[in-house]
This record gives sequence, structure tokens and C-alpha cells, in this order.
Amino acid sequence: MNKETHIVVVDDEPEIREMIREYLELRGFAVSEAEGGEALRRIVGERAVDLVLLDINMPGEDGLSLARYLRESTSVGIMMLTAAGEVVDRVIGLEIGADDYLAKPVDLRELLARVKAVLRRLGIQEQMVADATAQAMNEIQFGTCRLDLDAHKLFDAAGVEVPLTSMEFDLLKAFAEHPNRVLSRHQLLDMAHNRGWEPFDRSIDIRIARIRRKVEADASKPQVIKTIRGAGYMYAPRAISERAEPTRIDPLG
Repeated sequence: MNKETHIVVVDDEPEIREMIREYLELRGFAVSEAEGGEALRRIVGERAVDLVLLDINMPGEDGLSLARYLRESTSVGIMMLTAAGEVVDRVIGLEIGADDYLAKPVDLRELLARVKAVLRRLGIQEQMVADATAQAMNEIQFGTCRLDLDAHKLFDAAGVEVPLTSMEFDLLKAFAEHPNRVLSRHQLLDMAHNRGWEPFDRSIDIRIARIRRKVEADASKPQVIKTIRGAGYMYAPRAISERAEPTRIDPLG
């Protein structure tokens, strides 16, 4: 059985660390967070690390200094996160021994592709990454909950199963398959295989309300399953930028 790939995200911004960690964990990676050099050294000393995502601009010990430490004392992969236009820092980082760099703002899909590329170059088994990605495709995040499409189950943040009716699962699955798209009540009932719907049937609203009580932090102010007035409902994966594009985050550092 392949070991789990361990990635450390080093950034002084806690929200940035959390967003990257959640994105990579959903794709099967083990991820640790470090706010700076002291935390990074502690993690490296306690557990094997495969790759470090390292922000350059941090207070105190910066990313270039930490990259030098990593290259001199470990064999981990290093990916530098640099602000757009910082050519000198990129060059220095590569000269120190960084395996790759990614300019900010970071596109998370590109980040994932580059992480996989670095791991392949380092000899980390490609099948391990493929298996993790395949598993993640069947696990969808709904707020603080996780929907397992294979098991037909919903789990809360602590991993405890949240009871679901068959209809509720079918609705969540429909939303998962159509993120950021407005779905009418007619479409949702059809996707949920409810053949007994009638024109102007509002039973869908009751079911959505029940689902919201399970997945929303505040069901009275839904952020995950939004009501689009006069049109229907929309599943909005956690926004990572003001443009609400779920695979992009604002500039780091």
C-alpha cells in the first residue's frame, strides 16, 4: 500500500494556508500548515515530508532562507510562491534549489498540476497521486460536510455520518454535478428522479431547507446552496476569490 504524500504549506497568512490545505486534502494529500520557519522545522523533524509549498515574502525568516535550509538539510521538493513580477526572487529561489515556482495570484488547478509534476520528478509514485485524485472525485465538500458519492453518505467535519434521505442524497448529487449553475425546481426534481412532481410543486423547497440545516453554517443565511430569486437554486463551492471562482485565490502574502 502506498504511503500518503505529505505536503507542508508555509505562509504567514492563516486563511491562505487553510484554503490550500483544504484543496489538496480533498485530492488525497496529507497537508500540514506552518506559519513560519520555526513551525516548518518542527514538522520536518517530526514527520517525513515530500513537498514544501513555500511563500517567499514572510516576516522574519523569509522563504529564500527557508529554501536554503531545506535544500542543505533535506531532500524534500520545494515549490516557491512568488508575487507577480518578482523575477529576482524566482531566479534566486531556483539557484538555491527550488524545484518549481508559482506566481501569485495562485490558480489552484495549476497548483495541483505543478505539485503532481514535482512529485513525479522526485520519484514519488504516480499511481499514489492518481489513486488519491480518483478518490477525491467521489468526495464533494458541502460547507463543513463531505458527501461521499460512492457510499451515498454525508459526513460532518468530525467525520460523523449525517442522516440523509434518498431524495436528499439525489439532490446533493445533482448539485455536486452542476456547481455554480442555477438549477430550476423542475430540473432538480427531474435529476432527483422524482416522477411525482407537479407544476408549481414547492416540495423541493422543503427538501432544500432540510439539506441546508445539515450543511450550512447558518441555514438562515445560506452560502453553500443559494436561492436565485425567480430561477431556482445554485450550489456554490466555497468562494476563494471576490470573483467567486472556486479555483482561484487572491494574491498571497
